[in-house]
Amino acid sequence: MEKAEYIWHSGKFVPWDEAQVHVLSHGLHYGTGVFEGIRCYDGDQGPAIFRHRDHVTRFFDSARMYFLEIPFSKEEISEATRELIRRNGLRDCYIRPLAFRGYGEMGLYASSAPVELIIAVWPWGAYLGEDGKKHGIRAKVSSWRRVSGASLIPHAKASGQYLNSILAKTESAKAGYEEAVLLDERGFVCEGSGENIFMVKDGKVFTPPQVASILDGITRKSVMQILEDNGYPVIERDIARSELYLADEIVMCGTAAEIVPVREVDDHPIGSGDPGEVTRLVQSAYEDAIYGRSPQYNEWLDLVGEPATKSEPSKV
Repeated sequence: MEKAEYIWHSGKFVPWDEAQVHVLSHGLHYGTGVFEGIRCYDGDQGPAIFRHRDHVTRFFDSARMYFLEIPFSKEEISEATRELIRRNGLRDCYIRPLAFRGYGEMGLYASSAPVELIIAVWPWGAYLGEDGKKHGIRAKVSSWRRVSGASLIPHAKASGQYLNSILAKTESAKAGYEEAVLLDERGFVCEGSGENIFMVKDGKVFTPPQVASILDGITRKSVMQILEDNGYPVIERDIARSELYLADEIVMCGTAAEIVPVREVDDHPIGSGDPGEVTRLVQSAYEDAIYGRSPQYNEWLDLVGEPATKSEPSKV
């Protein structure tokens, strides 16, 4: 991965290679952490973080569900993120806030272990590749089921439970596919290993509901709003695996992946095999939104301000 110059660690800006945690940190052993994936785009109005407030809110919600008390306010986290981008001289980057239980106590109930917080930013291109965004990807329905709400909290973006996604992603990659589709415990379509999923059939758009153990994605909400604004109200309902094979279009979306068409599922071509009309509409409208070209979605943008020069770093 490409390095930046600084990482924010529990209130301090530290050089990238000096950002360290203790090897006995609780989160390293038990996965007791929550995180977010956020993007900043160099748009028409300058660098802007896309749906920053929504991501920070979900970050705090995830922490609350796992009894992690973040020792900073939402605004402090938001301003630290903006300042970190400026200090690193970046205009377009990926943003990773992470809160985790640190060093101080072992065992499964380690309430006295302090909660540490880091924010990292770095340049990161299309997660599934530019070619995937343009022409579509091949996906495989995974043999691994999405973690059930009876076992963990699917609505939380928690570190440890991403082992579920890693198993699915690894399986699909080893089989020669770009992404996995996970089913829920009932056998209905849930989501990708790191993306939500939409299906287009006969001019209607469908997506799995929250009861299907999905992560309630920020990009998912954006796509739903864009579709509704363009005359495509989204129907949230259970989707059978076989329905994917007969879909006219399938779209995956997420902060890292952005908007990606799916051209095959389990070797079944989707529609014509090329990205369809609805997919292209969403891609175009989403790109206009993230780059500040759609006034109706400007409320989704949090302007960072101009990056600091390397010779004159901005002040805390």
